[in-house]
Amino acid sequence: MDIASAASKVLALAFAFSFLFGAIAQRTHFCTMGAVSDAVTMGDYTRLRQWAMAAGVAMLGFWLLAYAGLVDPAKTLYASSRWIWLSALVGGSLFGFGMVLASGCGSKTLVRIGGGNLKSVVVFVVLAISAFATLKGITAVARVATVDRVAVDFGANASLSTAAAALTGLQPALGGLLVAVLLGGALVAWALRGPGFITFDNLLAGLGIGAIIAAVWWTTGHVGYLAEHPETLQETFLATNSGRAEALSFVAPVAYTVDWLLFFSDKSKVLTVGIVSVVGVIAGSAAVALAMRSFRWEGFGGTEDLANHLVGAVLMGVGGVTAMGCTIGQGLSGLSTLSATSFVAVGAILLGALGAFRYQMWRLEKS
Repeated sequence: MDIASAASKVLALAFAFSFLFGAIAQRTHFCTMGAVSDAVTMGDYTRLRQWAMAAGVAMLGFWLLAYAGLVDPAKTLYASSRWIWLSALVGGSLFGFGMVLASGCGSKTLVRIGGGNLKSVVVFVVLAISAFATLKGITAVARVATVDRVAVDFGANASLSTAAAALTGLQPALGGLLVAVLLGGALVAWALRGPGFITFDNLLAGLGIGAIIAAVWWTTGHVGYLAEHPETLQETFLATNSGRAEALSFVAPVAYTVDWLLFFSDKSKVLTVGIVSVVGVIAGSAAVALAMRSFRWEGFGGTEDLANHLVGAVLMGVGGVTAMGCTIGQGLSGLSTLSATSFVAVGAILLGALGAFRYQMWRLEKS
């Protein structure tokens, strides 16, 4: 087998799917932070329903792939017997607070860059530095010495699929599919019941983004899977940073992208699914922004605006790595696997975002 050719195929598929993600997000204004903001400030749940539908579709897609034997749930990035609930809680809260200050999460930052937002370029760089520091630097030491030490070891994959299999006596893949049908189906049904929700853009956001998450799982977990690498004779998932099956996420991959750019001449630095996904989202967003003539250069409004975005970027970088993902990484990719850690992370992100909105309201009232 030509390993280089197989890896290139994985990277090409990852770029194509992330390009579609960026294009859809730019056209439909798909955004987790925006969804929470709309619900809190205006009582408008349209974008929250988009997100719920995407999560439900991703869940159903992942477990259909697992049931068909195309993806192994036990070999994904989120599969672990350790339930790192404190890391998810603390990291998710930091990320949620930060994404409000920075005007969007990691994926929205990339989408905004594609639309001409120079503020998001600054957020991108600062997020990358703080994320890399939390992966391998000064904040990584603090993370490993504190929150990462607190965990519950279940001795089996800490997920709802494992619990469902144990309760029903079903095989894990079938147990997971059962939970996905119930939970994912409920999320999709709730989205569709929204007044006026059924429009082209809303369905494109919900169905499209959810399907893309499942498609990337198929890319890394099936197309890129080798039971035995011809050189190492070990099981391999080609072109992934973790060496396991991955889907879209936009915190650690942003750090790896900057690392790859800075050390481009180092032959050990190779393109991965995460890196090409970062580039793909920006490219897809830019293509749609230019086509719809919505591309606009935008800069900071003042010193306070800059300060908020810098602090927000740091919180997202530190929090996203600590929680093992962002609103897309844990919120869609992680949740689709029914990981117990992902559910805590998503809840913490929402709580952090609500706290940030209350902080901003307090600042407005004070001024």
